[in-house]
Amino acid sequence: MAFPELKNRLLLDTLEGKETERPPVWMMRQAGRYLPEYMEIKKKYGFFERVETPELACEITIQPIDIVGTDAAILFSDILVLIQCLDIEVQLKPGFGPYLPDPIRTVEQVKNLNIIPAEEQLSYVYDALTLTRKTLDGRVPLIGFAGAPWTLFCYLVEGQGSKTFSTAKSFLFSEPEAAQKLLEVMTDQTIQYLHNQVKAGAQVLQVFESWAAALGPDDFRTLALPHLKRIASEDYGVPLIMFCKDAEWSYSHFADTNVTGFGVGWGCTPEHARQYAGDKIVQGNFDPSKLLMSPDKIEAEATEMLKRFGKGNYVANLGHGILPNVPVENAKRFVDTVKNFRY
Repeated sequence: MAFPELKNRLLLDTLEGKETERPPVWMMRQAGRYLPEYMEIKKKYGFFERVETPELACEITIQPIDIVGTDAAILFSDILVLIQCLDIEVQLKPGFGPYLPDPIRTVEQVKNLNIIPAEEQLSYVYDALTLTRKTLDGRVPLIGFAGAPWTLFCYLVEGQGSKTFSTAKSFLFSEPEAAQKLLEVMTDQTIQYLHNQVKAGAQVLQVFESWAAALGPDDFRTLALPHLKRIASEDYGVPLIMFCKDAEWSYSHFADTNVTGFGVGWGCTPEHARQYAGDKIVQGNFDPSKLLMSPDKIEAEATEMLKRFGKGNYVANLGHGILPNVPVENAKRFVDTVKNFRY
């Protein structure tokens, strides 16, 4: 499939290890809830209608490029769409968050999973990627993404968000064979999903292990990490960023995989991030709450972060998703600070 030539190569050049005059910058969850233009669309369409309608997903994905000026676009979607490939309903309740009416709680449910190929079930994601890539007309690269197996497992078993994920962890520990089977299924689906995203137009991929820290280091290393490494060992033909939130210590275990770079949360210092990542690219790690400070303070704090990460092999980003109450001018000041910075 032919796409327009890429004009802003800063993110790709950085991920390919090339020397650049400054770091590229984008923000997790940049497409969405802090933008008034997005809120106007939200008034008219439900969440999954926005996600599953390629024209709407495309419009929302491009909004931060027009308004904030980031160096990359990330598709407006959700990590939980992959759960649909198990023929399991996912709802998004206003003021509550993700909700699964029929979560997986028994060995029997795992044995009787109705697995639908990601290529078949998630065609709307691929259509949105292709449409967005063409509509961007090469202005910036397009990032595709997926949730990691353990994080998806948490929602599949818990049935909703949680501070402890005690139900998911109980199933993981008490029914190890069924739990590992479910994790293997999600790993297979994720690999297929990521390959399909690249075919549809994604130029970079990111995998979100958002709930890595719900497990202790030893349990994460033995029960969840092998599935992540299998995903990371695939050759997708584009750069792959791995983000294990609050488990940056695990990055040394990816040395023999095809991971290009690592996302870093604000709980990890730039110095430790460099240590864990080795010679790989590091991405992060501005605390999203700091975008609620004054614009001048944001600029000062962001500049200090850029200096601490040092020259090269670095992508400026937040330590997690942008908050819905961040003023647009503050997000823009963060982005402009990076764009005006020089190594």
